[in-house]
Amino acid sequence: MPTATMSRPSLPRAATRPARRPAAGGGISFCAVPVAAGRKAGVYGCGGVGKTTFAAHAHGPTVFFDLDKSLPVLIAAGKLADVDVQVVPGIDSWSALTSALSAQGWDGVRTIVIDSGTKAEEMAVAHTLETVPHEKGGKVNRIEDYGYGKGFSHVYETFLQLFPLLDRHVDAGRNIIIVCHDCVEKVPNPLGEDYIRWEPRLQSPSSGKASVRLRLKEWLDDLWFVGYDINVEHDKKERFAKAEGGGSRTLYPNEMPHCMAKSRTFNGPMELKENDASIWEAYFNPAVNTTASQEN
Repeated sequence: MPTATMSRPSLPRAATRPARRPAAGGGISFCAVPVAAGRKAGVYGCGGVGKTTFAAHAHGPTVFFDLDKSLPVLIAAGKLADVDVQVVPGIDSWSALTSALSAQGWDGVRTIVIDSGTKAEEMAVAHTLETVPHEKGGKVNRIEDYGYGKGFSHVYETFLQLFPLLDRHVDAGRNIIIVCHDCVEKVPNPLGEDYIRWEPRLQSPSSGKASVRLRLKEWLDDLWFVGYDINVEHDKKERFAKAEGGGSRTLYPNEMPHCMAKSRTFNGPMELKENDASIWEAYFNPAVNTTASQEN
């Protein structure tokens, strides 16, 4: 079972770095590396693994775009009794989502959660079909009706509208968490046989072009996969594999053969415990370096 261990490294503070060099004659000037304002994290996994509950334990005050409408069920089940979250009501379209993110009144909010990015992409698809006509004129009913590959490009361009809106919140000091569902994808492997792994369930053509999935990964500071711990053994007599597990979960912050991931913060898997905010504490505190060790 993976466990998290924490240590406090000696990190230079921005205030101790060299001050700005004055520009001479209109030339270039330099300054210390700016301190990060908000953070950008993504988390994905199968349904029911605890993604929403995990996101709700991030630093608050927290506001959800509860696009999957899972919060009422979790609250009724007592899953969020120890957190105080609010939602933005009436978000039933891509225009409503982008308008809310553009609106005033976010002062005092510390974390914004989009739950889920997969549902947000569905809204982007619906918006694209409604607003982008066929190149020959007329409305289309399916993404495929635009022609080979063109529908993916239109959806990609629509989804790109989200990033500058979120960047404004990050620059204002608010954290962004995007929750996604998962899917299994084949990974092209130039060094050998292709293989499959878990990835966020977002548009990603095999060419890599117009990939919402890859663009989101690039934009995020961290992308984490959460999965149930299982032990798989091959039964030679029955000629099939048996899987066993007790319901424990692991958060994988780094790219591994079985999952897409990315982290600028953590190094190694960590156990995800119920209603445990310690991972978020380590993530949002730049003075804490969290690593993980796998128990033998």
